[in-house]
Amino acid sequence: MHVLTSKALPRRTFLRGAGATLALPLLDAMIPAGIARGRAAGEPTRLICIEEVHGVPGCNEWGARQHLFAPVTQGRDFELSDINVLKGLEPWRDYMTIISNTDVRMAEAFAPPEVGGDHFRSSAVFLTQSHPKQTQGSDIYCGTSVDQLHAQRFGQDTVLPSLQLSIEPTDSGGGCDYNYSCSYMDSISWASPDLPLPMIRSPRAAFDMLFGAGGSADERARRRRTHGSILDWVAGEVADLRRQLGAVDLQRVDRYLDSVREIERRIERVEERNTSGAPRELPGAPPGVPDSFEEHMRLLFDLQVLAFETDATRVASLKMGRDASNRRFPESGSDRAFHPASHHGGNEEAILEFNTICQWRTGQLAYLLERLQETMDGEMSLLDRSMVIWGSPMGDANLHNHRRCPLVILGGANGQLEGNLHLKAPDGTPMANVFTTLLHKLGHEDLVTFGDATGEFSLTVPVTS
Repeated sequence: MHVLTSKALPRRTFLRGAGATLALPLLDAMIPAGIARGRAAGEPTRLICIEEVHGVPGCNEWGARQHLFAPVTQGRDFELSDINVLKGLEPWRDYMTIISNTDVRMAEAFAPPEVGGDHFRSSAVFLTQSHPKQTQGSDIYCGTSVDQLHAQRFGQDTVLPSLQLSIEPTDSGGGCDYNYSCSYMDSISWASPDLPLPMIRSPRAAFDMLFGAGGSADERARRRRTHGSILDWVAGEVADLRRQLGAVDLQRVDRYLDSVREIERRIERVEERNTSGAPRELPGAPPGVPDSFEEHMRLLFDLQVLAFETDATRVASLKMGRDASNRRFPESGSDRAFHPASHHGGNEEAILEFNTICQWRTGQLAYLLERLQETMDGEMSLLDRSMVIWGSPMGDANLHNHRRCPLVILGGANGQLEGNLHLKAPDGTPMANVFTTLLHKLGHEDLVTFGDATGEFSLTVPVTS
């Protein structure tokens, strides 16, 4: 265990043992005497970026009139109807800023050969707000994404500069349709215009990455065969640590270790179930990937929260689906496949069925918000410390439209976000304007512009005379 001989433990205290490394959450024992327990004002804000593919039904003309996404009222007195796609997040409206009517024009076709290739451009555009080069070769080119700009400035002194996660497979390889490299579909995180970052689908792989559980796949497999838990590898270090902590810190460490073990058990149950020989809902998925969308989302959310709690990383991205996915979500109340449902043809009944699917999918974020809110970091919750960006580079998926796209900002961002707010952008406003403002609030004040931004976008209620 890395412990200094001073009165305060170092913030980056690790429990180590036989190929396992466990970072610790913030403890009172890590704060020198005479310093307030709350974090300093300059503490970097955690950032989570989540992409929803296919837009939402509230971004087509009829759905907009039903206020399936944008509420009727702008400002603080907005109401979310029972069929609004964000209804499941209403308990966190004080942490919610809805931004409607922004465009993602960089995802549009710029030349005749690009027409029809929207599904193969969109994901790369979402966080870069840059237009991808049409190619199936190695000369891919797009832009640097919001999450990676933040990681490059504020994530270099953490164990992982950033964590990229996905729900569906992102390993098509080779070329995709309309002469686009699959690299554009496979990632929303770009470290540079020619370097998309791989996204992790398996909760087991993410767990092992966070906790250094073995130096190789063989070592990790051997550990799982010979030990019931990663905690077994660090039991001696835990015992040593406990002798140095007060009662409050002991409770905090116990809760944290219980969380680690519970996530580990859930992953083990998934692996056991998926290797039992029983029929699978996702036949081609690896053993560590849950068949249940909800179970998968919750495991990935819990891993992000643990990563933030231990300051293992401050930046995470999550791709909630793959463009043109035909996955079904019967738990939502609809048995239609996702992509066909998005092509509703403007039929009102079909729009509402697509909305049923989207409302259920968006409602999964409630679990993440709850977990962030109940996890303390100093005197504030992780929800107060974090900025969560959720949105889509598509508006009306029926038309492959990139106008009036959905965007929601959640969390307190260390006091930078007011919440409880709906702001409608003027027609023609690039979503990149909002991202420029968000980057400034994240501490990138020297950033002049981003993507195709034409300026900043105010996140406060306009003052009327």
